[in-house]
Amino acid sequence: MWLNLYLIPIVIRVCLIVLFPFSALDKIVFWKDAIAQADSSFLPKSSGPPLLVAAIIVEGVAPFCIVFGWHDRIAAFVLALFCVVTAILYHPFWKFSDFWKSGNSVARSHFWDFLKNFGLVGGLLLVVFATQLAPAGMIARRPLSSTAVYTPAGTAPPSAVPGWTRPDSNGH
Repeated sequence: MWLNLYLIPIVIRVCLIVLFPFSALDKIVFWKDAIAQADSSFLPKSSGPPLLVAAIIVEGVAPFCIVFGWHDRIAAFVLALFCVVTAILYHPFWKFSDFWKSGNSVARSHFWDFLKNFGLVGGLLLVVFATQLAPAGMIARRPLSSTAVYTPAGTAPPSAVPGWTRPDSNGH
């Protein structure tokens, strides 16, 4: 029981957010480089420092809110929006003509960073919309699928597993 209540949720959330505090620290330590990157988008050059301070605050505060469960849904939503905005502003892979070039490619490098940002968005939105974990026992009995449709014949559906409740039509 303590696995589901404490350890598993914390490990999952730490894995999801671990890069953000380090990214905030990197922006502080290498301020000039971070300003150069912030000024590299289509936004006015004077917007770099305020955007950078906002990024440091978001990357520094939201992860701890998520891990410790304090306003975690709003923190995850803000961090997800942050990932979308940074993907669009700072990883415009479509602007570079070397996508199909052999060897190093600026476009492909930005493409992978763009997709990684959206992978993080997916994980963060799971914190927003799917915060209840399935019991570890259910995962052990059905390790290959989280969807009730794929429940093998003769096994209990998730609703029959003690401690598991399916949200009602209102999402509760």
